[in-house]
Amino acid sequence: MDINSLLTLYVIISISIVSQTFVHGSISLCDQAPYPDLCHDLILPNTSTTLTASLDQTQFSFRDVALRATLERAENAHNLVSFMNVSSFDERAMSAWSDCLELYEDTVDQLNRCINSNTDSASAQTWLSAAIANQQTCVNGFDDFQLSSHFQSFFPPMVTDVSKLLSNSLFINKAVATQTESGPLESTRSRRLLSSRGFPGWVSTYDRRLLQSSTSRADVVVAQDGSGNYKTITEAVAAAAKRSGTSRYVIHVKAGTYKENIEIKKSMKNLMFIGDGKDVTIVTGSKNVQDGSTTFKSATFAVSGPGFIARDMTFENTAGPQKHQAVALRSGSDLSIFYSCSFKGYQDTLYVYSQRQFYRNCDIYGTVDFIFGDATAVIQNSNIYARKPMSGQKNTITAQGRSDPNENTGIVIHNSIIAAAENLGSVKTYLGRPWKQYSRTVVMKSTLGGLIDPAGWLEWSGNFALNTLYYGEYLNSGTGASTSGRVKWGGYHVITSSAEAGKFTVGNFLAGGSWISSTGVPFSSGL
Repeated sequence: MDINSLLTLYVIISISIVSQTFVHGSISLCDQAPYPDLCHDLILPNTSTTLTASLDQTQFSFRDVALRATLERAENAHNLVSFMNVSSFDERAMSAWSDCLELYEDTVDQLNRCINSNTDSASAQTWLSAAIANQQTCVNGFDDFQLSSHFQSFFPPMVTDVSKLLSNSLFINKAVATQTESGPLESTRSRRLLSSRGFPGWVSTYDRRLLQSSTSRADVVVAQDGSGNYKTITEAVAAAAKRSGTSRYVIHVKAGTYKENIEIKKSMKNLMFIGDGKDVTIVTGSKNVQDGSTTFKSATFAVSGPGFIARDMTFENTAGPQKHQAVALRSGSDLSIFYSCSFKGYQDTLYVYSQRQFYRNCDIYGTVDFIFGDATAVIQNSNIYARKPMSGQKNTITAQGRSDPNENTGIVIHNSIIAAAENLGSVKTYLGRPWKQYSRTVVMKSTLGGLIDPAGWLEWSGNFALNTLYYGEYLNSGTGASTSGRVKWGGYHVITSSAEAGKFTVGNFLAGGSWISSTGVPFSSGL
């Protein structure tokens, strides 16, 4: 046998070994996935198509196969939802269905982002977590109106498959990243800790100057008295939507109370709103579930476009406690910042819906579950005020919505103050309750007033999620901070290790060192 024949045989044998290793590794990952049967049926049959005549196959090939299989099902589900026969739906069912249509479209977009060859595993985990939140929110809209039977009767089984495939993809992405990268997905390697006057790294120098500047360098000005480019925020947003490019676009909203419902679409990237101060520039509305809005669509101000920043503004929902779910602000904006803003409402005030979010020097007012959602959110150096709810209600500050153990989401309250609003009285108030199975909330180095019940945390329904949630407290102070009478749940932790607490800092949990500093918002990267 000549040398060329030997080389050809060597290549064939090598490819065979790589192929077998790839397939065996894929089978192993499928066996461990949350829904192994679905993984074997829909993902493994496609692995052979990813094998090429190269010797550099890795587990990333299998991750890509899983993502593409999930994307195909999500696209099919979106098409099916689009062409559903909804002629028998009343106005409320139509509202919930409309949410689902939007959310399935966003799920397709998130999966396409994950498949991009330049995507890092941590970002992919964030976007897959957002896609899972979308599936939950679609169902929640029908639940808002006690119409769960509509969802079960009208939505195709493929919708359930999409949720399961997303869960599998989330697991596979995390497993592959763990095998090939050092450090957890929530952290970034070689990151220096920044001082409290520093800025996390995902913010450009230009954005930093905008946030630090006492004067606004606005592209357009909104002023009710006619002294600006527009009299309403709605007009300014419409103009911003027509701009070319995705560079930072600044809208200065002058003092005034703007009775508008605003939505910043996902196509509108890098918008920045600058007001004239908390309680000086106010955006207000009163949509709520009782009057026919889903929780998702009740927001006075909703933002989906990535890279959003707001400074010196108040976002308000005035529906009142008797109207139940009524959102002041909903953010599904990745790498978004709210600096020196105020959020006022009652139940469901601040909807930290999905993706990476940072809040600094903010005031948040509410009653039941008034900081809720499934984002990766850190609230730092802020004031959180519990208001008086309806008679017989208890206050819960957070209701975090992590429904899959592999999601990198959670709510962290750091270096903040939790206190009673003026009219609270003796209402029982708790740090949070588990909205979903793997709810995750950490309160650390904060001052807790006497309004906090000694138990600290409240059940959602019986024993639901008490052993699968992660609730933690670390080095809090104040009359409500004693942990001696706290709940005895399996998922509750009095954190005593700075290393454990460090997992939930801006630098690690939010990877803030890689994006916030360029905005100019001051932050503490470490404890």
